[in-house]
Amino acid sequence: MTVPSDAIRSATEVFVHGYCLGRSLTFPHIASQVEGLWLLRDAERTNPADYRKEEWIAFEVAAETVNRIAKQHSRGRYFVCAVSGKLVSDDELRQEYKRLGYRLLTTEPLFIHSLRRIPRLQTPNQIATPIRICRVDTMELAQRFASASRSRVMTPSQIGGISPFRQYVALEGDAIVGWVRSVTVGNCAWVANMRVIEQQRRRGIGSALLNQLLRDDRSFGIRQSVLLASHVGALLYPKLGYQQIGLMYIFAPPR
Repeated sequence: MTVPSDAIRSATEVFVHGYCLGRSLTFPHIASQVEGLWLLRDAERTNPADYRKEEWIAFEVAAETVNRIAKQHSRGRYFVCAVSGKLVSDDELRQEYKRLGYRLLTTEPLFIHSLRRIPRLQTPNQIATPIRICRVDTMELAQRFASASRSRVMTPSQIGGISPFRQYVALEGDAIVGWVRSVTVGNCAWVANMRVIEQQRRRGIGSALLNQLLRDDRSFGIRQSVLLASHVGALLYPKLGYQQIGLMYIFAPPR
């Protein structure tokens, strides 16, 4: 299957802006374009040692060109995230970066969902207490989610009606056993931070979380959902209507 380049560019742009919004929950993270590449980096900090690693996002740009631009414009540590339209290993792309001394850290399949059809799912397996899927819409639940996920507590403005964030949790009784987030980017959404705690996996909780998220996204006028998956997670998403359109290769530069 050949995926149109415009579809991959569009999905990549949703990732770029959604990812930066998520990173900005702790400190402003900004996306800009430099010579045809996306650069994702922290806003100016008082202490340069506090800068998080930058990400350079490339699609259909030669590795030598990416390497030149990144070395010229990076202000410190960085990764290169090279997107390929191939659904299986892109050996040519890997070899290009290897020749330049880059080390492949991982690959992540890139998925999109048109939201035209969202499969209905059975209720998660009720081994003990039934699972409930809830949107985080109160500060009490936001504080409980922060404790469960070991993350910063979302502010009232980040869980309000006009916020680009929609955070969902799976509850078994009062315990939070899974979570996922949707981030609005124009009329699209970036899906991030999908996790089910280890003891509760293989019960359909992840599917239930995503199913609720997708239905709510559609009701809010979202036209396309985009996510990057682990290779284990990639087995789940097609069951919910996601289509893989490419692979992202994450490279570390030479030391």
